Amino acid sequence: MLPLFAAPSANRVPAGLDGTDDRGPQPVIALEGVSRRFGAHTALHNLHLTIAPGEFFSLVGASGCGKTTTLRLIAGFDRPQEGRILLQGRDVTGAPPHRRPVNLVFQNYALFPHLNVWDNVAFGPRSRRLGAADVRLQVGQALEVVGLSDLARRLPHELSGGQQQRVALARGLVNAPAALLLDEPLAALDPNLRQAMRAELKRIQREVGIAFLLVTHDREEALSLSDRVAVMHQGRLEQVGTPRELYDRPHTATVAQFIGAANLLPPAGDSGWRLLRPERLRLRGTPPTGDEEGVRARVVDVAFHGPTLEVRLAAVGSPLTLLAIDTSINLPGDLCAGRELWCVWDPLHTHALGDGP
Repeated sequence: MLPLFAAPSANRVPAGLDGTDDRGPQPVIALEGVSRRFGAHTALHNLHLTIAPGEFFSLVGASGCGKTTTLRLIAGFDRPQEGRILLQGRDVTGAPPHRRPVNLVFQNYALFPHLNVWDNVAFGPRSRRLGAADVRLQVGQALEVVGLSDLARRLPHELSGGQQQRVALARGLVNAPAALLLDEPLAALDPNLRQAMRAELKRIQREVGIAFLLVTHDREEALSLSDRVAVMHQGRLEQVGTPRELYDRPHTATVAQFIGAANLLPPAGDSGWRLLRPERLRLRGTPPTGDEEGVRARVVDVAFHGPTLEVRLAAVGSPLTLLAIDTSINLPGDLCAGRELWCVWDPLHTHALGDGP
């Protein structure tokens, strides 16, 4: 562990319905009843959220849901009409960005093109008027963390997209912030590099031990990186929890469908809408038996995805559509569009939702 950065917290704040919890250490970030309006449009509605020291936290949601507005409010580039923003327990609602113990990493990296890697990272420490020895120490440590010590004299245009992203991370980390704010940091990378940078991002966060707040519309990115995830919808928090909690036990259809592929089973009898994940659905030639449930359906489309097949189906005599995802070993070998078969599932593998689509 490098001395420049804080040690990671061993005490994670557990998930809450509104993202807050009274237990554990003092939150590094806390939003209390924050609202933001732009004219007649309300971008954020009474937002309550806490993020613990050392936590990797993600805000996810469709475009326009309010996640980037939330990040800008925390960073100080915008101010709410109502509510308070606290960083490390201090009210910074009216404080300018340079008075807040957080740094923001932009999607486009925002590197100075005329400065080399070293000078880009040194910009922050020099702005704080640190001595030359301290600048050398802190910049060297930051470049070591992101694995760019050997490229310190290169200009940004001489770097790959992934290397530029790591320079941006080093520039955000060099001032030892209490939290690093990440606005779609991997969006500009190609798929293969994006996958590699996910692992790098998680490694860096674990090594430096500070809170990371990631804004992304990529659910796989959020689920694979985060300790907790907040799903936003139309300026409100739909649900906050661990990736597993959100995937297995979403509160609403909005959360269920955003976090992963979802079959929504309509109400039957006394039950309301239920979630059935596609990997829990079984396709076969025989009808359900015993405690199983099922419907007769017609194959609409079969898509090959390497280790798995994705099968889209339409229920016979019903508007219900279903999706099955499974390996070719478990699926009938002669699947093709137009074939009819049974879709079967165990009711114990369904999850009751608080609403419908």
